[in-house]
Amino acid sequence: MSRRVVRQSKFRHVFGQAAKADQTYEDIRVSKVTWDSSFCAVNPKFLAIIVEAGGGGAFIVLPLAKTGRVDKNYPLVTGHTAPVLDIDWCPHNDNVIASASDDTTIMVWQIPDYTPVRNITEPIITLEGHSKRVGVLSWHPTARNVLLSAGGDNVIIIWNVGTGEVLLSLDDLHPDIIHSVCWNSNGSLLATTCKDKTLRIIDPRKSQVVAERFAAHEGMRPMRAVFTRQGHIFTTGFTRMSQRELGLWDPNNFEEPVALQEMDTSNGVLLPFYDPDSSIVYLCGKGDSSIRYFEITDEPPFVHYLNTFSSKEPQRGMGFMPKRGLDVSKCEIARFYKLHERKCEPIIMTVPRKSDLFQDDLYPDTPGPEAALEADEWLSGQDAEPVLISLRDGYVPPKHRELRVTKRNILDARPPSGPRRSQSASDTPLSQQHTLETLLEEIKTLRERVQAQEQRITALENMLCELVDGTD
Repeated sequence: MSRRVVRQSKFRHVFGQAAKADQTYEDIRVSKVTWDSSFCAVNPKFLAIIVEAGGGGAFIVLPLAKTGRVDKNYPLVTGHTAPVLDIDWCPHNDNVIASASDDTTIMVWQIPDYTPVRNITEPIITLEGHSKRVGVLSWHPTARNVLLSAGGDNVIIIWNVGTGEVLLSLDDLHPDIIHSVCWNSNGSLLATTCKDKTLRIIDPRKSQVVAERFAAHEGMRPMRAVFTRQGHIFTTGFTRMSQRELGLWDPNNFEEPVALQEMDTSNGVLLPFYDPDSSIVYLCGKGDSSIRYFEITDEPPFVHYLNTFSSKEPQRGMGFMPKRGLDVSKCEIARFYKLHERKCEPIIMTVPRKSDLFQDDLYPDTPGPEAALEADEWLSGQDAEPVLISLRDGYVPPKHRELRVTKRNILDARPPSGPRRSQSASDTPLSQQHTLETLLEEIKTLRERVQAQEQRITALENMLCELVDGTD
């Protein structure tokens, strides 16, 4: 009689647990906009959630420790003139977040460590280049201040947020709406899914598709794709019969899938969250009330089902904490922030261990907050793996770091041809003249204000003297 051999894996017993009621975030009006993004972004300092807002788009940013009921007048981040569709924290600065909107713009915001008194309305920079709604955002994993955006105009733009410049515009690679974009671990390649049902691997600096697969999933509903640490592509999509399906693909051989599994029948798009340290992928369907998770290995069937975390309430969106934000003392290997209609609930994934010591087999060195490259180094062709940190002693987020934006003068970017000559006022570029006039005007206004204040102070001092004389 043959005994069934159970596959050995340290992640076989991973289990999920919802946080206690006092650890949730209550009374948040989660956005009802129909868009298949996660609506939530989280890092070791802050939780950001896209919310309902009258007359424009907004999201709320809460310090992680600010659990419980959120005051209805709590300040929001407002500035977009139409709904916010996606938000993403900068991996190299925990106080910087980017937002994309139906109003065709991307805004980058500096979030203070203290709770602001009123709404944050002034972004550090507004990036304008798309002609239709912007629905996808993704920061470069290793290069500083490099941000990717994808719009309803079927264009991917890669920006240098530090200068406000467009580094690359990939405008003829997709014939239809782009559903998802994912960087590989060092940011040298992109995996994209599109409404034309094609999965593409793109070298952004060469502006070319290096591999593609038509109908990785045959259904018409949106696909999602993420890179795995082995260099494979993990996808979620739908069959022709509207069954949800997951796939694993080798970009060097797109003819046949490495693995293809049917899941269930449901309309919700499966959002994949991949952890390269454990090679576990978590699947969260919009409208589902469960999180399914699988381990990806080199052994058949390659995608191994581990377990399902189930709850009663359906999820409107989901945030996924970077590894450096987890509690290593409790063997926590993933933390999700599940959006309900009016609240956000943390869900903690744990590997049961008896020992209280640091489990180095669960926590290999993981990407930290330091960038490995500058934007222009990456653009020139350099690649670098993420700068890793150890979690042995836990992770303490660095203090507030300001993102400085130095806008380059685009009108005067080209050096003049012919011999150089000294510039007279009339040679000054229009934008510079405009800036000089603006500054002079502002100085004049401030001087007038100071004079008025001084006059007011003198009048008040005279009144005070008269009152003192009167009492004498």
